[in-house]
Amino acid sequence: MSEVLTHECSVAALYWMDKPQAPEGNASRSIENGNVTPGIQQMLAEMQNRGQLAAGIATYHPGRPQILDTYKNVGTVNEVFKTTRKRKFQEILHEYSGRAGIGHTRYGTTGQDDPRYAQPFERHHGRLWKWFCFAFNGTLANYPQLREQLLSKSQYHVTLDNDTEIIMHFLARALRGENEPDLCSVMSEVSKEFDGAYNIVFIDGMGRMFAARDPLGIRPLCWSVQGNLFGVASESLALQNLGFEEIHHFDPGQMVVIDPDGYQFLRFAPEKKKAKCFFEWIYFANAASDIDYRSVYLSRERVGNVLAEVEDIPWDEDSIVVPVPDTAKSAAGGYSFKANIPFMEGLLRNRYAGRTFIQGNDTRAYAVKSKYWIIPSVLRGKKVFLVDDSIVRSTTMKALVQRLWKEGQVKEVHVRVACPPVLAPCFYGVDLSTVEELFAPPYFPGKVENPSKEILDDMAEKLGVNSVRFVPLERVADCIGLPENDLCLACVNKQYPTECGQKLYEIALHHEGDEFRHHDC
Repeated sequence: MSEVLTHECSVAALYWMDKPQAPEGNASRSIENGNVTPGIQQMLAEMQNRGQLAAGIATYHPGRPQILDTYKNVGTVNEVFKTTRKRKFQEILHEYSGRAGIGHTRYGTTGQDDPRYAQPFERHHGRLWKWFCFAFNGTLANYPQLREQLLSKSQYHVTLDNDTEIIMHFLARALRGENEPDLCSVMSEVSKEFDGAYNIVFIDGMGRMFAARDPLGIRPLCWSVQGNLFGVASESLALQNLGFEEIHHFDPGQMVVIDPDGYQFLRFAPEKKKAKCFFEWIYFANAASDIDYRSVYLSRERVGNVLAEVEDIPWDEDSIVVPVPDTAKSAAGGYSFKANIPFMEGLLRNRYAGRTFIQGNDTRAYAVKSKYWIIPSVLRGKKVFLVDDSIVRSTTMKALVQRLWKEGQVKEVHVRVACPPVLAPCFYGVDLSTVEELFAPPYFPGKVENPSKEILDDMAEKLGVNSVRFVPLERVADCIGLPENDLCLACVNKQYPTECGQKLYEIALHHEGDEFRHHDC
């Protein structure tokens, strides 16, 4: 992808139960002495695509004074766990060993360099069921409203500017009382307050764990069990590479409660209209993962097929398909196969380029040059069909196209986008900028419809290319293999699946340049 979209995070959890609950397999055999910590670290590394800002784990070990203990910091998984320093890495895994644990990788728009914002969050308490750790994937659209609701109560104080702390306070409130509450009742209580995406993994001082998927199923969550080992992850690939074989996907509004005796699936919220984020298949998830039993790779390949099916620019002997690495490769492969023209990697991603947090004009230009390598010998004199998975702000795409003309010496550039035009922000866990920063909204002032040739020509001129085409909105669901009514397409059709999300969008339209997320929805 030419412009990096940032996702809120990923979650992982492992639990070593007292008795086998399923046949043994590679995953359960890989856990030595019932210590799940190395497995959680590996799972987080497998899901690094979902967040590179911070990482952390929280583990349960009843044989140590600190029954629950949390280790987290800013940085990638390798940086946080010191994997390049073998002795230090082993010390961390030993110190935080446990029979059960949860993990998290984070991207965030606030507190970027502050370890306090890293997850999991831990709340200490003398009562074991009130001492808990949790992590979550998503964003609460009604975070400002919930924050004010808490602060309006007597002697409540909020220290951080994010929804994770708000979730912690609501969980703590649901755990009140003189006796430990049923964990399904806890999730049922808090879910009535939340608007948005919130997959949660949780563990308490009694050794009880739960994992829950929000009632709309906006973000993916999967599980598997082998022998004594139960696993949960945002992506199937993390479970698969640990050795799990039969991987299942949570239903929206479903949770699993696990303790030493076994596990139980429960429904904490009534079934609602599903709203699974289509961008998970188009961009975010690893191509090797499945989401809700639908292959990410095959979905992207089908989008490429569709782009070739609706192509209106003739191909010739100089035509080649070039993907913007890496997430557009599957779509480019599908386009190339359907069009029967060569797939050529005229762009290579520089995997050794460092992260750049300061994005001024000079720095952004350098970032584009350092991120991609141009191969003139592949591109020179070619009619390039450049496949990308989306165009968000267009800044990086424009810079990349200029390099294709200048350094690649191409004959023509035709941009093909494996996503409809992005018209609106996301309030459920994807950093899609404000309306005024997005490339496409000025071309669609009225109702959402497939762009006319005149609009496409104007867009192409703005990008500096010969033509630009997008996958038709009505073909997206077919490519994924789910009914359109089961998908959240808000960023491309402006129809949000929650009340607060729709209100935030209306506020955004009327408060361009303002911090509209702080308006009450």
